Amino acid sequence: MSKRIYLDHNATSPLRPEARAAMLAAMAAPGNASSVHAEGRAAKAILEQARATIAKGLGTAARNVTFTSGATEAANLVLTPMMQRGKDRAPMEVLLIGAGEHPAVLAGHRFPAEAVEQVALTPDGALSLPALDAALTRCAGRRVMIALQSVNNETGVIQPVREAADRVHAAGGLLICDATQAIGRIETSFQTTAADFLFFSSHKLGGPAGVGALAAAQDGLHIMETTVKGGGQEFGRRAGTENVVGVAGFAAAFEAVSGAMTTENTRLKPMRDSLERRIAELAPQTRFFGRGAPRVATTSAFALPGIPAHTALIALDLSGVAVSSGSACSSGKVRESHVLAAMGAGEKEALRVSLGWTTREEDVEQFGMVLAEVVDRIRSRRSVA
Repeated sequence: MSKRIYLDHNATSPLRPEARAAMLAAMAAPGNASSVHAEGRAAKAILEQARATIAKGLGTAARNVTFTSGATEAANLVLTPMMQRGKDRAPMEVLLIGAGEHPAVLAGHRFPAEAVEQVALTPDGALSLPALDAALTRCAGRRVMIALQSVNNETGVIQPVREAADRVHAAGGLLICDATQAIGRIETSFQTTAADFLFFSSHKLGGPAGVGALAAAQDGLHIMETTVKGGGQEFGRRAGTENVVGVAGFAAAFEAVSGAMTTENTRLKPMRDSLERRIAELAPQTRFFGRGAPRVATTSAFALPGIPAHTALIALDLSGVAVSSGSACSSGKVRESHVLAAMGAGEKEALRVSLGWTTREEDVEQFGMVLAEVVDRIRSRRSVA
């Protein structure tokens, strides 16, 4: 195969031309955004324009957007008991976490272990609202925070964020939403989610890696204890000289994917559906995860009968196709999927194919042919053995 096929946009989406252009332009501003001279003010202007762009897209004020090194840092920053709400400075007492959340949320919070409870998923991979109701009843009278992703990174299942937010708000609590896989795929704002905080990463959108954002819905929400301390940048919420070049690319990618969302969904969903039909024809017993729930148009997670996902993943890579097995944020290792376990799926791992702005129909067609060859080769070896 002369050209590799990249079908792993949920891990990282290749750098978009809009982001590249914005980064090159920002490189011409050599100043530190905290400096008061002309060069510093030029860098500051780029930073604040990017902040305004993201704030407008999310439906909040620019002063409520904090730039971080990515979604992982944002999760570590915001998932803390030390949260001020207006004049109320009493700490949060309970953290409820959806059982399918990203490791950055599962391991990145600052609550004591005894204050954390996971909320079950349905067999289709969505948060169980009855399980959430039961958890909130058990926590009655205590200050509750819930962490819930908008879209699951492994299955593409769209989570009931607004319904969860309504419930936790009625109980006097807060909802923190990991929107990393949602931006550019479904409508995502404070108005559509009713979340109190949203966070996400640049590199999932076709921006540069190493940049992310945490945004609050309103001025009255304050994190009282920061994780990165120093010079007081980012309104005192995250110290360190801002990555102006990265932020410029981030905002450009954010604007590009937001503007193209409808047309991209229309373009990519038939490809995803065609891909799944090809797989089902090749291996009729294939299990597709999350198909019974609303999913984003870009993601398919499945288990081939009798073939471990990690075996197929390596064989596909050697044949020129890049896909994933679960989350890519686990030190480059293929591990058992906690998401599938939470769904009660039985399988320990699944292949994940995720489409994006670089995906073309010929990529999907070629993937189908390569997968057929890989499956045939693996099965032949096993029959000989």
